[in-house]
Formats: sequence, structure tokens, C-alpha cells
Amino acid sequence: MGCRLCPRECNADRENGQKGYCGETASLRVARASLHMWEEPCISGDTGSGTVFFSGCPLHCIFCQNSTISESAVGKAVTPERLADIFLELQEKGACNINLVTPTHFVPQIASALRTAKADGLSLPIVYNTGGYEKAETLRLLEGLIDIYLPDCKYVSTKLSSRYSSAPDYFSIASVAIAEMFRQVGKPVFDKETGLMKRGVIVRHLLLPGHLNDSRRVVDYLYQTYHDDIYISIMNQYTPMRTFLDMPKLNRRVSHKEYNWLVDYCLSIGIENGFIQEGETASESFIPPFDLEGV
Repeated sequence: MGCRLCPRECNADRENGQKGYCGETASLRVARASLHMWEEPCISGDTGSGTVFFSGCPLHCIFCQNSTISESAVGKAVTPERLADIFLELQEKGACNINLVTPTHFVPQIASALRTAKADGLSLPIVYNTGGYEKAETLRLLEGLIDIYLPDCKYVSTKLSSRYSSAPDYFSIASVAIAEMFRQVGKPVFDKETGLMKRGVIVRHLLLPGHLNDSRRVVDYLYQTYHDDIYISIMNQYTPMRTFLDMPKLNRRVSHKEYNWLVDYCLSIGIENGFIQEGETASESFIPPFDLEGV
């Protein structure tokens, strides 16, 4: 039976070595597993999030900052048993949580690894870190295993999602996925002593240069739908990774004026549960080396 884990439903025979739209077969591949300090404060904490970067991606945004792994250029094959050991090793290193980055196309294997690791003593919160392009049916395979959902909500506009991610259905898919995530984990819960998130949903939105109107629509949807029952993280770290000759808006970083406008807009409509980025985050130095560390 062909793969239908993600909304692409490419039907590739990944179990027998055929690569799907994600660029991967059914063989788990990991590009890096390490403590990561560059997430939201309640995720990274003081010791770092135990972040596992999976190779491949079902979305393939043209501006991807992690294109080295999203395009499947880097990664080492591991068994679900080895992945379970990686989770436990990150816990031993003092990770605040286990952070699964771009995990969609490996959900069945990850679910198996999580069950094994939990049986062997894994006690950290599990974070599902995704571009938001998820099937609710696939997410339901993870019910009871995930504590924190960390999806993107990239666009409302079908024109933008078509042009930048080849996914005209992005918003209709992502909105249903976020609703399923919220159903599973509910309102945010924090550790009173450390401030670390123990349970809940944080939805990220990356502001793209020249696209404030669509960003406003994203924020409006999230707040009108969930109010303060989720956190909204407004990101300014867009970094042009290549030259877009036919898309000049993407050839620059987000201006301080644009970002401040969006933050002010969030405050003006009443958003209280949110995160903003301060300082200069639009830099390739914020992209970790995908060197198979910890794999």
C-alpha cells in the first residue's frame, strides 16, 4: 500500500524503497540530535531542547532555512530502537524535552520509538515540531504520546501557499491539523518553578517580507479561534537562502518596521499569550550544522 501519511498522499511504496514526495523511503533518517537553545524560552529553558532533526519534508517551502535536510541531502539511517536510545541519551544530557523536528513522514516509526523509550524510562515532555501541513488522521496515531504541539501556520492565502510551498490547500489543511492538536493536548500547562511548558500548543508564524496583510489574516484566525488557549509565536528570522529572481519580495530580510507593526497589531487585538523575537535573528548562524551529531 502506498504512503498517504501527509496531505500530499503521493502513494509512494516507501516500504519497498521508493521515495515519497518527502524525499524519503520508510527508513528512518536523522540529521542531528542535540541540545538546542534557539526555541521559545519555555521550550529551550536553560539546558536546551533535546532536538531531533529528521531528514526529508512533505512541504518543501522555497525559502526553507533547513533545506540541507528538508531536501534529504543529509541524514543517517537509524532503527526505531536506535531512535529510542537517542531520546534517552538526550534525557541523560539534561534536555528539557524531546523535540521532533519535521517528523510527519516518519510518524509510525517515531510512535514505536516513543513507546519503547517511555517503557525504558523516558519521562520528558515530547514536542512535535512541524510546518503545520499535517493530516488529522496521522496526528491521531500519536494521541497520548505528544505533550506539546509546535506547528507553523504559514499562510492563509492560497496564492502564497501555492507559490511558495506548492500547497494551495495549506491553510485548509493546517487549520484542521491545529484543531486536532489542540483537541489532543488542550490548554497550556507550565511548570511553576522552571516556567517550562509541560503541555499545550504554540503556533509559530514566520513573517515574510512584504506580506504583512497575510500575516494579519493568520493572526486574526488564530486569535479568533483559540483566544489565549494557545500561544502564538511571531518570528522575524526569515533569511534569504538564495536569490529569487522572479520573487523580489523574498530577496530581503524582514524590516524592523514590518515586524514591529505585526507585534503592535497582535497587542491591539488583545493577544496576551505570545512570543516575539528580539534582536538580530535573521542569520545563517542560527541554523545548526547538520553533521549527524548525536545520531
